[in-house]
Amino acid sequence: MPVRNDDVDWDRWPVEDYLAENYRTLHPSDAAVIAHHAAFYRTLPPGSIARAVEFGAGPNLYPLMLAAAVSRRVDAVEAGAANVAYLRRQLHRGPDAEWRPFHALCRRLLPALPATPARTLAPVRVVHGDVRTVPPGTYGLASMHFVAESVTEDRAEFEALCRAFAASVVPGGHLVAAFMENMPTYRIGRASRWPGCPVDADTVRSVFAALTEEPAVTRIDADPTLPDYGDSGMVLMTARTAGTPSRPARCG
Repeated sequence: MPVRNDDVDWDRWPVEDYLAENYRTLHPSDAAVIAHHAAFYRTLPPGSIARAVEFGAGPNLYPLMLAAAVSRRVDAVEAGAANVAYLRRQLHRGPDAEWRPFHALCRRLLPALPATPARTLAPVRVVHGDVRTVPPGTYGLASMHFVAESVTEDRAEFEALCRAFAASVVPGGHLVAAFMENMPTYRIGRASRWPGCPVDADTVRSVFAALTEEPAVTRIDADPTLPDYGDSGMVLMTARTAGTPSRPARCG
């Protein structure tokens, strides 16, 4: 039987191992994700989104920096206790030094961002909770990075998480996402094993074609500077849900 999200103790997510393997330096793949997303965020006026959500934030700060370029508030929704504790420390004390290159690149591409990582992340609020309980139609923008395909081995559950992600925004709301391409079950550090659901660009395009208007999907090759998790690269997506926002001053 495939391992599903509820089969895993996410409170034990190995935060320090994950950061050491992925975010102690700015890898080319993350620079490519930032450049792709920043091009989308430049199409939106700064501060035009009242509330945004990072759907399963983990300990990754750069998606929060990017969303802050256009959002007056960003909710970082995360279920794992260790990830929540890390996020709260970063926001309370200021981000660790390794996040400065990420911020510098975000700000170079989105000049409206504040001059420091701490000020950039000031709109972020950490929400300790399950993304599956996010009420539909709550946000003007939702972003998700390496979540739906990395928390389950069940394709049906992957698709359900994508539907919940799309449903979290108002009609006409914006979606920004990145997925590991063809990610199998994987290991972080020496011992811990975590579920993965292999998906590719065609999978993402098919799932979101039914949920959004003309999703824009692209991919980047595997990054040789990252650990070999068995993936073949990353799939990137931007989209907008159908319809027009209702009462945007209150709902967006």
